[in-house]
Amino acid sequence: MKRFLGLAVAIGFGAVAACAAEPERPNIAVVLVDDMGFADLGCYGGEIETPNLDALAANGLRFTQFYNAGRCCPTRASLLTGLYPHQAGVGHMTDDRGQPGYQGRLNDRCVTMAEVLRPAGYFTAMVGKWHVGQNLGVVPWERGFDRSLNAAAGGFYRPGSPKATLFLNGKELPRGAAELPANWYSSDLWAGFGLRFVDEAVAAKKPFFLYLAHNAPHFPLQADEADIARFRGTYKAGWDRLREERHRRQIEMGLVDKAWQLSPRPDAVKAWDSLSADEKDRFDRIMAVYAAVVWRMDRAMGTFVDGLKSRGLLDNTLILFLSDNGGNAEAGPNGRTNGDPTKAESDWFCGESWAVLENTPFRRYKHFNHEGGIATPLIAHWPAGIAEKGGLRRQPGHLVDIMATAADVGRAAYPAKIGDRVIQPMEGRSLAPAFADKPIAREALYWEHEGNAAIRAGDWKLVRQGANGPWELYDLKKDRTELNDLAASMPEKAREMAAAWEAWAVRAQVKPAPGPGGAKKGRKGGPARGP
Repeated sequence: MKRFLGLAVAIGFGAVAACAAEPERPNIAVVLVDDMGFADLGCYGGEIETPNLDALAANGLRFTQFYNAGRCCPTRASLLTGLYPHQAGVGHMTDDRGQPGYQGRLNDRCVTMAEVLRPAGYFTAMVGKWHVGQNLGVVPWERGFDRSLNAAAGGFYRPGSPKATLFLNGKELPRGAAELPANWYSSDLWAGFGLRFVDEAVAAKKPFFLYLAHNAPHFPLQADEADIARFRGTYKAGWDRLREERHRRQIEMGLVDKAWQLSPRPDAVKAWDSLSADEKDRFDRIMAVYAAVVWRMDRAMGTFVDGLKSRGLLDNTLILFLSDNGGNAEAGPNGRTNGDPTKAESDWFCGESWAVLENTPFRRYKHFNHEGGIATPLIAHWPAGIAEKGGLRRQPGHLVDIMATAADVGRAAYPAKIGDRVIQPMEGRSLAPAFADKPIAREALYWEHEGNAAIRAGDWKLVRQGANGPWELYDLKKDRTELNDLAASMPEKAREMAAAWEAWAVRAQVKPAPGPGGAKKGRKGGPARGP
C-alpha cells in the first residue's frame, strides 16, 4: 500500500509538473502583403532594403516552398478559413457568379481563424484589406473579430483616394475622421492600430490573434518622394542583370537549387540593353516607387515588432509573414505611370517587365498557377516556440495550413457544427512539425483560378495555363523553374495526376464553373447567408 501511495503521489506530482511545464499559448500574428513577388525581400534575394523582415528571418525560419492561391480574394478566403478558396465560396473575386464555389463571399460552411480562436480565449483583431465579400454583407466584425480597422477591398495608400473608405469596428469613418491620424499612410496606419488592439488584449488579460493584411505593394503604387529617392538609379541596372543577381543570391542563401536554371525572359519583355535612355529612366522610376512601397511596409513591420518587444510580448508571439500572390504583370510590359506617385489620385503599376524580376527565378505571375504566380515567401518567427534561428524549411506548405497551425499552437477546437450550420473540415496540416524540421504528411496540394490549374504531389507538379491549355508535368526536385515539361514522355503520370485534380475539383466546388454571363448582383447590408 505504501508503495502504491508513493507511486500515486509520484504520478500525481509528475502530472502537476507536466502541466506546470506546459508552455503558455502564444499570441498569433498573421501578416499578409499584397502583390509582392517571391524574390523582393532582402532575405529572399532581393536588393530592396527590408531590414526588419530580414531580422525576423534571421531569428526565425524561412520556408522555401510555401504556396498561395495566385490572387488576392482567393488567397484571403483560403488563409482565413483553412479551406481551398472555392470551398469557402471565393473561387474568383467578390462578384456572385451563380455557382457555389463562386459566390464572391465567405459562405456559412466555413469558419475564420477568429471564429476558431475566440472561443478558445483569444482576443481577435484585424487591420487592413478584407476583400472576401463585404460588398455582399460579409464583414469582419460578424466573422469572429472583436476589433477591426478594415477596408472592404484595396487600391489606396492615402486618405485622399476615392477608394480609401475605412471601417472601425463596423463604423464607417468619414474622410478626416477624428479616430484617424492626419495624412496617414496605410502601412503605418495598420501597424499603429494593430498595436492599439494588442493593448486591448493585454488589458483584457487574453492572448491575441491579429490578422494584419497590408495592401502594399498592390497598385496604385504610391510613396513619399524621399522614399522613392532612396532607390532612384538602382534599377538602371535593368531587369536582366538584376534577375541574375537575385538568382545568384538565392543560390548562395540556399533558397533555390543551383541546378534550377533561371527562367528565360519572356518574349513580351524587351532586353534592357535595347531600351533608350529615356525608357530606362522611366522604368527605373517605376521600380523605385515599388521598392519604396515595400521599404515603407518593412518599416511599418519594424514599428509593429518593436511595439511587441517593448510590451514584453515578442518572444511568445508567433508571427507568420507571407504574400497573397506572385508579382503582378497587369498593365503589360510597359507598366502604367498616370499622375504623380506621391499623390493619392495617381495610378502606377509595375507591369510585366518588372514582375519578371519580382518573381525570380520562376515563370509567370499573379493569376497563374506556375510557380511565379503561387510561390510566396513565408517567414515564421516565434522565439519561445522555434529553437532554430535563421533556418530554412523545404517542406511544401500552403495557405490552408495556417488555420491548422493556429488551432494547433492556440489549443483551439475546430468545429464540426455551429448551431445548425455544418462546417467543412479544414484541409490543411499544422506547420508546427516543420518548425522542428519534421515532415508534413499530405497527399497533394491543389490550385485553380480562371481556368489555370495545378496539383503538386510530392515533388511532382502538373500545371496548365487556361482551362483549355495542355497539362504540363514537372519534377520540381530537379526543375522547380518549370522549364523541362515531361508530360509527353510520362503520359501515365500526367493522366494519373490530372484524374486526381479532376476529383478534387468536383469535391472542392471548382466545378461546376460559372458560364458566360453568370455574375449576379450581390446584396448589401447584413451578412450574406447560404451554402
